[in-house]
Amino acid sequence: LESISVEMKYRLLDRGKAPFGLTFVIEPHLARVEEVSGEIVQKQAVEFKLAADQELLKDRLWAAFNALYEPERVQSQSDEIEKESTLGFSGALTAQVAKDFFLGGEARYLRKYEGTGLENFVGDALFVGPTLFAKLSKQTWLAAAWGVQVAGRSVETPELALDLEHFTRHQAKLKFGVNF
Repeated sequence: LESISVEMKYRLLDRGKAPFGLTFVIEPHLARVEEVSGEIVQKQAVEFKLAADQELLKDRLWAAFNALYEPERVQSQSDEIEKESTLGFSGALTAQVAKDFFLGGEARYLRKYEGTGLENFVGDALFVGPTLFAKLSKQTWLAAAWGVQVAGRSVETPELALDLEHFTRHQAKLKFGVNF
């Protein structure tokens, strides 16, 4: 178990009544493992996301754009405290391929900064990969995404083609949800 989080959403614009959907998401989380190094830590973070989506083809194809900001505080076992933040943007296309089953692709661009207020740029990364969403029942669902870092750079090692100091080579997310 790497981390635990809670995702809370507030719909600002309903896609059925407005030209596009717009949702504000806040996701606080606690982690005990640093995702890049694997070091045991105490990490507190909160992700703020603004998510927009548009139905391109009725009941068949959707587009989404997200903007995110995530400040975090990480305390190592030696009690060293680091404060950093991530700014990111993503775009995705998703198609319904069967009843309650959707496949798509996503591109994510992330920028890492020292300090929680985006003070000092240290690196960036571009991830691309497939997405999946399955509605399991009226109230339950499963979502998965996998992204591979295809470009990036670190300020410390600008000669390398990827930023593996601040980001992983692969990002994978598996979510099981219950709506109530």
